Amino acid sequence: MDRICVYPGSFDPVTLGHEDIIRRAARLFDHVIVAVMHNPSKRGCFSVEARRVLLEKVVADLPNVTVDAWDGLLVDYVRRVNAAAVVRGLRAVSDFENEMVMAQVNSHLLPGMETVFLMTRPEHSCISSSVVREAALFQADVSGFVPACIAADVQEHFNQE
Repeated sequence: MDRICVYPGSFDPVTLGHEDIIRRAARLFDHVIVAVMHNPSKRGCFSVEARRVLLEKVVADLPNVTVDAWDGLLVDYVRRVNAAAVVRGLRAVSDFENEMVMAQVNSHLLPGMETVFLMTRPEHSCISSSVVREAALFQADVSGFVPACIAADVQEHFNQE
């Protein structure tokens, strides 16, 4: 049986840090599902479909990675795809505090659900989707923050606003 993991997130937009976590998870698991999660408490900059398309470009060379979207509880999605684990990236200690609580809640809702934390590489620790959005909004060059294959798409999105 394949070891499947889910890497959930808003990916609004996907960053170099996200890409790094995806590629590292792809070496650890037989199959990685990158799940674009709809968060009703956040107003997305990119539509869920646009985020899915951008992610598909980023992972096009990874045969064991697929991209999906989900509008519901993560535990329901994990159960649906029969995943062995959820992968989460950590940039700082403050991320760990929030992620630990979410992992514990998810484990309570779906006993046996494992969460694997991967530390962000130091060169990506300052990058977040919100940093990319703010920089792009002011027409700054974001090519050092997002995967090269989508940099023009991200920049164009903000040039149209």
